[in-house]
Amino acid sequence: MSPELSIVIPVYNEEDVLPLLAARLRPVADALDTTYEVVAVDDGSSDGSPVVLQRMLREWPQLRIVRLRANAGHQAAISAGLATARGGYVVTLDADLQDPPEVIPEMLAQARLHGADVVYGVRSDRSTDSVFKRLSARAFYRLIRVLSGTRAQVDAGDYRLMSRATVDAINALPEHHRVLRFVVPALGFPSASVTYRRDERAAGKSKYPLAKMIRLSLDSVTGFSTAPLRAATWLGLLGGAAALLLLAYALVASASGHTLPGWTSTVVAVAGVGAVQLLCLGILGEYVGRMYAHLQARPTYFVAYDSLTGPVTPADAPLPAESRRA
Repeated sequence: MSPELSIVIPVYNEEDVLPLLAARLRPVADALDTTYEVVAVDDGSSDGSPVVLQRMLREWPQLRIVRLRANAGHQAAISAGLATARGGYVVTLDADLQDPPEVIPEMLAQARLHGADVVYGVRSDRSTDSVFKRLSARAFYRLIRVLSGTRAQVDAGDYRLMSRATVDAINALPEHHRVLRFVVPALGFPSASVTYRRDERAAGKSKYPLAKMIRLSLDSVTGFSTAPLRAATWLGLLGGAAALLLLAYALVASASGHTLPGWTSTVVAVAGVGAVQLLCLGILGEYVGRMYAHLQARPTYFVAYDSLTGPVTPADAPLPAESRRA
């Protein structure tokens, strides 16, 4: 029998925080007047996380471990959890306890009260984050909303509750490198929100350094908007117009005998046009790369083990939805 609630938790090298997570999450889940499962997706951890999860499994019957064959990334691990979760409602929660599990009952109550398909966890207090992270995150969310028209919740990450209809819709999407914090709002399903204070990481180190944040930002922009392509077109047109103006100026200066032998203006013009060309090529390359990855139809993750069913061989493992539909 399927539980009413599934809690999906991506885990990557979190051996220090997992006992703390269980100590806070289990009392909350047990106090809910419903059946539940906790789907911990081990994203190819190289520390003692798999051992800690197995110990927790012996004492926590509602815990379910899904182990990926290799590290696939945070968003792919969440997608793997959504593909295997059985609940009528599914909550996605990071293991670091920056997003408090005590908010889950309120999320479930909001979904039931308002009939919402999605309940977002919105960070009303991010004082534990650095000033740079707070400002850059808000600017990025606003940029995505302007470029794509997606009404993404500002200060909402991957902490959310979704109905089974929402999860099924996400699992049916064919795209690769999906960024769920923008995919979910793009569906346009009825939603609500709850607010909470974002805490400091309970233990361990952040798994989202600057390089991964930049990669996530590129995936978000190129996955939800063609505005950069239009910007490349306009930059090309402006560059061509500037070149024509420069040519006209040169012809007038030559006809009037006011030509200068200096090289500075030539270098500046060539460098400017070259910079615009390289920028346009880079933008085009990002979109071509996404199309190339989609045409390859390679799964973004492979499941190696599911504590509910046992070891999973590649031949038996169901392909992710984006590969089945490619």
